[in-house]
Amino acid sequence: MATAGTADAHDELLYSDGAFGAGYEERHLHQHGGTDGHLPPSSSNVELVSKLKLKNVEPGKIADVGVSPDGNTAFLAAWGGETCKYNGVHVVDISDPAAPREQAFIVSKEGSAPGEGVQAIRLTTKYFNGDVLVTNNEKCKDKAGFGGMNIYDVTKPASPTPLAQGVGDFTVNGQGKKAANEIHSVFAWDAGDKAYAVIVDNEEGKDVDIVDITDPKKARLIAEYDLDEMFPQIAQAAPSNLQEIFLHDMVVKEIGGKQVMLLSYWDAGYVKLDVTNPTTPLYLGDTDFTNPDPEAAESGFTVPPEGNGHEAEFTKDDAYVIGADEDFGPYALTAKNLTDGTDITASQGSDTTKLPEGSTITGQAKFAGRACPGDPAVPAGDGTQIAVVERGVCTFTEKVAAVEQAGGYAAVLIFNRTASDACNQTLGMSVAGDIPTFGVAPREQGYAIFGVEGQYDDAACLAGDGTQLAPITLGATGDTLTFSSYFDGWGYVHLFRNEAGKMTELDTYALPEAHDPAFADGFGDLSVHEVATSAQDARLAYFSYYAGGFRVARIVNDQLVETGHYVAPDGNNFWGVQVFEDGGQELVAASDRDHGLWIFRYTGG
Repeated sequence: MATAGTADAHDELLYSDGAFGAGYEERHLHQHGGTDGHLPPSSSNVELVSKLKLKNVEPGKIADVGVSPDGNTAFLAAWGGETCKYNGVHVVDISDPAAPREQAFIVSKEGSAPGEGVQAIRLTTKYFNGDVLVTNNEKCKDKAGFGGMNIYDVTKPASPTPLAQGVGDFTVNGQGKKAANEIHSVFAWDAGDKAYAVIVDNEEGKDVDIVDITDPKKARLIAEYDLDEMFPQIAQAAPSNLQEIFLHDMVVKEIGGKQVMLLSYWDAGYVKLDVTNPTTPLYLGDTDFTNPDPEAAESGFTVPPEGNGHEAEFTKDDAYVIGADEDFGPYALTAKNLTDGTDITASQGSDTTKLPEGSTITGQAKFAGRACPGDPAVPAGDGTQIAVVERGVCTFTEKVAAVEQAGGYAAVLIFNRTASDACNQTLGMSVAGDIPTFGVAPREQGYAIFGVEGQYDDAACLAGDGTQLAPITLGATGDTLTFSSYFDGWGYVHLFRNEAGKMTELDTYALPEAHDPAFADGFGDLSVHEVATSAQDARLAYFSYYAGGFRVARIVNDQLVETGHYVAPDGNNFWGVQVFEDGGQELVAASDRDHGLWIFRYTGG
């Protein structure tokens, strides 16, 4: 079975030729979906308290939402994933939830933008006593901006004051750099005498970074770790597509006198650690993805789980963990070598012609060489063949252009080059072209297609510099390859029992339309994004569901049952969701990517 993306050797995220490592596609290229289409308007047991269109909002501009500890202020990220201007944080007075008003805007440094990480907490250390806002930084300009986390004093929310900016890890694989690594999210907690933040390092395999923020003006990195190296039991041996292993998001909660971190670790599922001493985390538990996919099975589809552990929270009483798997692709890819019966580990290129939904391309492999400018010309195909190309020296887009110029090919497969950051690693591809393109497959798989797998030497490959050529004759024909897409539905929700070791999956929940092929296109993204568990009711949870709107579910007899929803007449595109209280009543702030702040009240039982 082909992977939906990349391997867990995620030391570098974006290469100059267009390759990207684990997490880059999810964090950068299309992490938060599109804006077209929506479900018909409807609502049940949900009251829209208010909504506020924020300033300078363009479609897709608004990201996460956080709320101050007193419930009087909402903070919404204006991110740089769509446009790299007007980036920062909208500060909204919600002291009257029925009449929110924008009162300030925190401007990001040029080229940087917040996104997934927006959180306001009360800090009470000997160095600081008040409210702080923590945000993440990702770059949207190559030659501007920085990474790391920002800390603002928002004790007076109408006048936010920077305490620290761009704090994080200033090394990649031991090599120093001027600016901190980009981070996808941040979560802070007050541990009494000390206060900490955990940040998602986008640029290293050690992607769990711990920052001491006890004195927020002197915040500093104190630890970093790669969970699948420290705790290999979190990785799932089967099915073979669960290979994108990286941190996406996390929360920390005091449970039983311990500081417990719940990490959403993509294809490794949800991981629970004791971080009472954050420099020496202790394994407490994790989840596996049920195979075959249980939610798809309820709709009659027998498919492997997609993975994609995106965000999770504990319930109020800590009896359960609710996890949200984000998946924007209702169709997945299968790639196989039909001649020897083995899987090919590859995914579709970012901007090449997509394999039509539910269709298959099958053809004989023909070696097209490295296909770079100055290399021998790519030989023409016979109209049905699949060009197999070696990665290296030039960009993927240049390689695809050379194949297209030669003509006669139904598709392109690219296998990896030599060097310590390549060989049998699997990578995604940022690539443009007008022919279906798949890759980057492990180098040994490329050798096997042409019957020279016996000549593959992994040590020699790793010692290479990226220019060594495979021992395959230009124009040689090889095995028969096939690529097909199949429907596996949109991202959905898991309910786990909170327990030590492997946490038991009790139930799954999805929109009724999420596993219906009729809703695979034209209705917007029908994937869950985030969950916020109720602070008042231990069995209630709220969900931001992109074009699926705002959803409410209750745990009944260890099952998730939808009890409320809201989809606006013109549709919604909800990213973030956060509970808060007003006069003892629980409300929910939701961030609509195309509009701004929406405030809801659940009216059901």
